[in-house]
Amino acid sequence: MSERAAVLAIDAGTTGVTCLVVAEDGRTIARRYSEFGQHFPRPGWVEHDAGEIWTVTRRLCREALAESHAAGAAVQGIGITNQRETVVVWDRETLEPVHPAIVWQDRRTTSICRELRGAGHEDEVRRRTGLVLDPYFSGTKLLWLLRENPDLRSRAEAVALAAGTIDSWLVARLTGGDVHATDPTNASRTLLYDLHRLAWDDWLLDLFEVPEAVLPEVRPSSGDFGITSGEAIGAEIPIAGVAGDQQSALYGQGCWTAGLAKNTYGTGAFMLLHTGDRPVPSERGLLTTVACDASGQAAYALEGSIFIAGAALQWLRDGLGILDSAPDSAAAAASLESNEGVYMVPAFVGLGAPHWEPDARGTIVGLTRGTTRAHLIRAALEAMAYGTAEVIEAMEADSGVRTEELRVDGGAALNDWLMVFQAGVLGVPVRRPAQVETTALGAAGLAGLASGVWNDAEAFLAAQGEPVRFAPTMAADERRALRGGWDRAVAAARSWAAGA
Repeated sequence: MSERAAVLAIDAGTTGVTCLVVAEDGRTIARRYSEFGQHFPRPGWVEHDAGEIWTVTRRLCREALAESHAAGAAVQGIGITNQRETVVVWDRETLEPVHPAIVWQDRRTTSICRELRGAGHEDEVRRRTGLVLDPYFSGTKLLWLLRENPDLRSRAEAVALAAGTIDSWLVARLTGGDVHATDPTNASRTLLYDLHRLAWDDWLLDLFEVPEAVLPEVRPSSGDFGITSGEAIGAEIPIAGVAGDQQSALYGQGCWTAGLAKNTYGTGAFMLLHTGDRPVPSERGLLTTVACDASGQAAYALEGSIFIAGAALQWLRDGLGILDSAPDSAAAAASLESNEGVYMVPAFVGLGAPHWEPDARGTIVGLTRGTTRAHLIRAALEAMAYGTAEVIEAMEADSGVRTEELRVDGGAALNDWLMVFQAGVLGVPVRRPAQVETTALGAAGLAGLASGVWNDAEAFLAAQGEPVRFAPTMAADERRALRGGWDRAVAAARSWAAGA
């Protein structure tokens, strides 16, 4: 039996690690998943044990490689994708973490952000990085670590420590410490990286008090990140691709030219619009970030976050008990001819892009005696589509790029009713891939391109199989009426916030 060329993709997410072995024909040969611990030492603090993440990753890699070998596959490269802004600091010699990893969700640096804004640095930080001063990003976490731990600062300045996001941590462990590297998509989420020069920035490093010597080398997303040691995972395999999770999903969807957009429908929703070879500054509350072109080199995208998407269905299921399971929502929504004027604005934790109203709260409007559970379920699904349309409109206004189609992934993307409605509200086609684990697939594609599993990006995309397309069928006047109702509902939620 001849061996099939394949790629191992490591998807190191926020709550667990997935390892996929993807063959050159696009089929998944092996899949392993395991959660790891979440730690909340104080209110607003979120930490991970980086050592545990490595232990879990190592075990899953070994298991996936063994299964793929038994199936006759030859893994030629490894791709890594990761939760983007989480920070790890480790000893360069022992490769042991010197502090728990500070997770992207952590809010301990709120006062540092306030301090920097008060000093008038926000505009210049945004100009250089495309980001805002927020605890979400890595730079303030490193500043806090080195400020709070004088010993760590001394060791950092003596180049005894290394720092990076989860991708660079895994690269270091997989290569036995031989390589300390990241890629531009992850570097662009640190607040330390100049979006225009594609390099660590001296002014930002001074502002955040981070010695450049602790930071990883920035290498192309599709390229050379060293070779795994046999001791690490039992085989010597080139690490050939790295990208942050949302940019990896963008690549996995084949969105590598201007005008192509993807939306990941999860607990929240993350939308990215590829803007080509130029960074587009946002005037509408979006982030400018590095993405990949077809060859895995640096390009640019606009990013918008909707805080609550699938979580609204979870609330209907777990909080109100009116939905048995998320897949049942399609039938409930389809049982109605229309929403009959009922709208839900699921601002349970405030409104994200493009409104950015932290004091907004969940609002349901249009209730009558005839309102049923089906109306609330439909309203929750519709809200995902309206929120997506708002973010896309903001992206188009910022970039001047017209969205050609929306490519979708994530759990709720499997809901056909929602996809049909989404296409109608947008007025553009929606494309769902044959495999919806596009975050891991993107890392596989970047690695497979560099290691020769696929000759080019189009061959990688073709191997995924035929996507499902949903064409817009909604009349323009219906679209305008529905969006008008949504705008009124959002205004009601914001009005409530104004009285807070």
